[in-house]
Amino acid sequence: MTKNNVLKGVFLVGLGATSYGMLATFVKMAYNEIGISGNPYTPAEVTTSQFALGILAILIINAFQKGKKGNSVLKASGKNIKQLILAGTSTGLTSIFYYLAVKYIPVSIGIVLLMQTVWMGVLLEMILEKKRPSTQKIVSVVIVLIGTALATNLIQSKVQLDWHGIVLGLLAAASFTTTMFTANRVALGISSAQRSLYMLLGGAVIVSIFAMVTQTTPFNFDIFYKWGILLALFGTVIPPMLMNTGFPLTGIGLGSIVSALELPVSVMMAYFLLNENVNAVQWFGIVLIIMAIIIMNLNFKTKS
Repeated sequence: MTKNNVLKGVFLVGLGATSYGMLATFVKMAYNEIGISGNPYTPAEVTTSQFALGILAILIINAFQKGKKGNSVLKASGKNIKQLILAGTSTGLTSIFYYLAVKYIPVSIGIVLLMQTVWMGVLLEMILEKKRPSTQKIVSVVIVLIGTALATNLIQSKVQLDWHGIVLGLLAAASFTTTMFTANRVALGISSAQRSLYMLLGGAVIVSIFAMVTQTTPFNFDIFYKWGILLALFGTVIPPMLMNTGFPLTGIGLGSIVSALELPVSVMMAYFLLNENVNAVQWFGIVLIIMAIIIMNLNFKTKS
């Protein structure tokens, strides 16, 4: 692999991670607006608009690829489709839990809780593969936990965080861990656009049920053009396409390190656009979490 290809991969993964990092701030900004019904936008409206427009965009991308490459595009089998739709349900749950979490807690805290996927992934791998984690992974987990305590300001903060937001943030991390674990093992032979489409369809099923159960006010359909397009682009279209293209060029280790950009970008967006207070101790905790991700992936980088 040439140096230029690696740099291209780093650029693509970095852009994808940056896009993901912006998402929660846009969601929080949408919550602060009033829709045409006279009520603020709800989590059901936010997730529904994101998934509906995201599916539409991915359908267009699939149609474009099919028209350009014709029969050379490998079609997903019935088994592939079922597996991807099932795996995609965790994508829907991640969005629901995460978007609910940031209603109760600051975005800068929500992204830190989402990053608990670092130790959750190690735990899941240990349970499913019955393999003791390496010393590097154990050290990384310890650093993540210390970094989390600092980044959420648990030690110094006099303001008690809403437990609803903490629980929902951890549930988002758990479902995101499931998404990553299954997405890297299911239907790897077909195009990323097809994989994204079927996983989005699985997520849309969960989001639709959530919307029907929780939406008690008239639906604000203006959410689709006011925030839906932005959320779909930065949440369901741009990041997966960029990362699926970039990761094969960087390798898992380097790609995972670069994708950690999501954390500081999310915190900075919340700081500048939402005026969330982030002190020096919290920034140090965020740096520790990024260091843990780097330490965890150095081993893979060496092997590759």
